[in-house]
Amino acid sequence: MKNDETFLDLDLLVIGFGKAGKTLAMTRAAAGDRVAIVEKSPAMYGGTCINVACVPTKTLLTSAERVHDAMKQGVLSVSLDEAFASAQEHRDAFIAKLNSVNKAMAEGKNVAIIDGFARFVAPKTVEVTQAEGAPLQIMADTIVINTGAEPRKLNVPGADGERVYDSTSIQFVDKRPSELAVIGAGPIGLEFATMFAHMGTKVTVVDAGSKFLPMFDRDVADLVRADLEDLGVHFVQGGVQSLTHEGDRVSVELDQGSVSADAVLVAIGRVPATADLGLENAGIETERGFVTVDEYRRTNVDGIYAVGDVNGGPQFTYISYDDYRIVLDHKWGEGKKSANGRIFPTSTFINPPLSQIGMNEEQARAWAEENGKELDIRVSKIADLAIVPRPKILGNPRGMAKFIIDKANGLIVGAVIYSVDSQELINTVALAMREQIPAARIGAGIYTHPSTSELFNAMLA
Repeated sequence: MKNDETFLDLDLLVIGFGKAGKTLAMTRAAAGDRVAIVEKSPAMYGGTCINVACVPTKTLLTSAERVHDAMKQGVLSVSLDEAFASAQEHRDAFIAKLNSVNKAMAEGKNVAIIDGFARFVAPKTVEVTQAEGAPLQIMADTIVINTGAEPRKLNVPGADGERVYDSTSIQFVDKRPSELAVIGAGPIGLEFATMFAHMGTKVTVVDAGSKFLPMFDRDVADLVRADLEDLGVHFVQGGVQSLTHEGDRVSVELDQGSVSADAVLVAIGRVPATADLGLENAGIETERGFVTVDEYRRTNVDGIYAVGDVNGGPQFTYISYDDYRIVLDHKWGEGKKSANGRIFPTSTFINPPLSQIGMNEEQARAWAEENGKELDIRVSKIADLAIVPRPKILGNPRGMAKFIIDKANGLIVGAVIYSVDSQELINTVALAMREQIPAARIGAGIYTHPSTSELFNAMLA
């Protein structure tokens, strides 16, 4: 059947413009395949990270840090509201460029971009309700589901009020909130708490968990909390029962007590964007809404893959990129790459960033006891590392670092770096762990000066 305005026959169809899918689409189109990406919103060309997550939020965070520094030095020349509006304008201009560049990159590789909503009507067949024009039916030898995730909604009375935001909508508020209640103390909640506190907003974080930052050791978590409190962030424990709206205020009613603010951010995680995709029409299995995949990112239906946040794996752009490499190798390469045993770091973008990989100390001690291992645990406050001047030069020597080493072979089994530049340093640790490079060899490296990388000389030599 020939392609026309109502039908396309492709080698590869990608549903969603996220990191893994767009990279796969461009790679295969450059190889000569007939490829298209269906994206339901032109505002999302390039994917979530570029448009409403990683890049714009870090741009706002950086602007907020500069505002905070200017306030401390007494040189802020505009009001806080004006500074916030300026930060939003800078973010908007930057993201518009990235959005446009991503579209141009894909089209430059001969990827057809189709604006519309895709829904499976059968295995290997989707129907696209286009933004303009008649419905389009697409058949493809390979289909990649790349629709990502979206903010989880808070299911309590009053959660749909106009002053209640999620991690996307809070970025576009008309005016900087003077008081913000953040529901959720995970990476997203803490990042926004940091950003708004830097912008002069009074921030209260509502943490429903029994302990703060549960995946971190208490010495790390306690220091992070103390630093955030020093920034002006207030923490309360409790489960949210309802949100009560009165005029320009919102009261967050907890199981004990309440928190009042003029805006509320709900940051309680993200859920898969699979609603109305018609997965059942193709026989595609899901679990809790996430598309079920194997280590090669294959669904249970031959020729259909799911990549990135939608498949229930770790929700990070760099994991999505690795999914791209796995699918590319499995379908068009040697089939050796898989998601099994992936070693990867994480960073929470507070100030300074908090980065981690592998086991924490509690987990490592349990592992060592079970396996007859002996550990070498090295811990230091950043301010105490005399040969690491960069954090002091930047005026931010807060934080600490911890390395957990297997004494028998000298290999790092876990690390946390809470420091300026930790989002970069942790990648070196990840490389050492993946390639089984002993800690002492990292410590013996020659690093530029002054650099935060000298932390390895100070702690691992």
